[in-house]
Amino acid sequence: MYKENRGSPREMHKVTCADCGKETEVPFKPDGSRPVYCRDCFQKHKPKRF
Repeated sequence: MYKENRGSPREMHKVTCADCGKETEVPFKPDGSRPVYCRDCFQKHKPKRF
């Protein structure tokens, strides 16, 4: 399903969840244009699939 990163570790970026304020890490550099959520809050905010 996902391509594995061959050997090199993924660069993680520390962020603060826009919902609960908990510090977490994400595998991308946020640009500030969209809110970033921790794993738990992301599950609450992700769009429902039909």
